[in-house]
Amino acid sequence: MARMSPQAVPIRDDMIRLGQFLKLAGLADTGNEARDLVADGEVRVNGQVETRRGRQLGRGDVVSVASPQGERSAVVA
Repeated sequence: MARMSPQAVPIRDDMIRLGQFLKLAGLADTGNEARDLVADGEVRVNGQVETRRGRQLGRGDVVSVASPQGERSAVVA
C-alpha cells in the first residue's frame, strides 16, 4: 500500500509544542490522548521517537503517530 504524504498544518507562530500540534493536526483528540501517545513512544518527530510532549516544533518538522489503522503524519507549515 502506498504511503500518503503528510498533511500540511499551518501554525500561527514560529514554534509550537508537540502536544499542542498533535491536537491541532487531529493526530490526537485531547490533551490526555496526546500525553499518552508521547509517553507510550507512539510519536515520531522527523523519524525519531519523541517522548517530550513540550518539544518545540518549527516549520518543516514532520510528526508521525502510530495507530492500529496505520501511521498518520502531519508537517508543520
